Amino acid sequence: MRTGDQVVQDLPWKWGVQGKIFIIGGLGYMFDAWDVTLNGFLTPLLGTAFHLSTAERGLVATANLIGLAAGAITWGTIADRLGRKRAFGLTLLIFALFSALGALSPNFGVFLVLRFIAGIGLGGCIPVDYALVSEFSPRAQRGRVLTAMDGWWPIGGTLCGVVATAMLPLHGNWRWMLAVMILPAVLLFWLRRGVPESPIFLARAGREAEARVVIDDLVSRTGAAPEPYRIPAVPERRGPRGLGAALEQLRRVWAVNPVLTGMVWLLFCTVLLVYYAALSWMPSILRAQGMGEYAAFAGTTVMNAVGILGVVASMVLVERVGRKWVIGVTAPLASLALVVFALVLRVNAIAAFVSIAVFGFLILMVIPVMYAYVSELYPTELRASGFGWASSASRVVTGFTPLIFGSLLWPVLGLPLTFGVLAAVVVVAVVWMAKVGPETRGRELDRITPDEVPGSLALDSGDAAVQA
Repeated sequence: MRTGDQVVQDLPWKWGVQGKIFIIGGLGYMFDAWDVTLNGFLTPLLGTAFHLSTAERGLVATANLIGLAAGAITWGTIADRLGRKRAFGLTLLIFALFSALGALSPNFGVFLVLRFIAGIGLGGCIPVDYALVSEFSPRAQRGRVLTAMDGWWPIGGTLCGVVATAMLPLHGNWRWMLAVMILPAVLLFWLRRGVPESPIFLARAGREAEARVVIDDLVSRTGAAPEPYRIPAVPERRGPRGLGAALEQLRRVWAVNPVLTGMVWLLFCTVLLVYYAALSWMPSILRAQGMGEYAAFAGTTVMNAVGILGVVASMVLVERVGRKWVIGVTAPLASLALVVFALVLRVNAIAAFVSIAVFGFLILMVIPVMYAYVSELYPTELRASGFGWASSASRVVTGFTPLIFGSLLWPVLGLPLTFGVLAAVVVVAVVWMAKVGPETRGRELDRITPDEVPGSLALDSGDAAVQA
């Protein structure tokens, strides 16, 4: 007799069932993209409004990204301990509230504090949304669905660029750029209240009756043939709460497989380091070359808009060639495109914009596949935490990047060498992934065994994934 999670993963895809969860989860991810992209547009405007130095301008993105890092840890732990549904809605509510307050900031110090807290709220969207969507997605379509989730990122980034550019003529434009996101975020919070809890999470949490209600409803609504299934018994776990719970989840994430987790963290940190460095500073880099505000904003908007095509390409390739091939080829090429951009920037503006577009296309091929890949590597009881801690590690690293980039790397090394160094560390990460990472294409969640990867440890029953 099959288990309940196997039944869920073999259901037919229906847009009115799993597709609804994909759209609602994706819209939250869109807000994450909008908010992070907004840092690049806010940096030159706040620099003028508050008379900031170059180093102080780097704090605009740093405060937000460090908040996102704290949020990824917090909400990933909540999602794995208390459920996906509870974290699914609260993340956006906190973000909307503190974004509204941020738009009213009387000075730069208050602005940084409020952007940090708003980041804590929004930081949970990626790990929580990916965990929830992955656990509702049929196995046959999961790679494409999780890759398509990242399609919401360039949509959010492009909308941010269009709206920010349209608001340039307004007095106090940076305040309006923050305020415009508030109402949609509140409306999406309301919509998320109707999303059911993940049946796979419920089964792993020992909540059999609730899991059966959700599974039976999914079977009925997708038109699948009903069949008997079992919900395996799970040992009761009593763990620490608060910060202790987060640290316990971190211990378990590394205990599952330290080699695998190390690979995941390095991959996240290096790829997203390149992306956020470009995203946070691109308008300022273009302004420094003498371009006007509209042209500088257009460069970042084009980078995100072309990224939509990159996500489409990744959706086509992810199930055909596998996760590892897409990541291994496109990540180094995206980094190389930034080096080319830096080399031609002073020579030919058109070539520079073409390089930005190529970078946007390639980087938005690798990131969605990387997110899908990492979501599949960890067992259900650690899926949000595994993703959340990796996301948090990358956000801490990338959080200080805008500050270091503006005050040290760009002024001292210059753009070509700076982007060249970043490209080199990306190559190291993908080589390690090629060596130790398992391919997850077509595999059942929780059936990717730890002993496939070197460095696995013997796990207790609470740490181990359910094996086939």
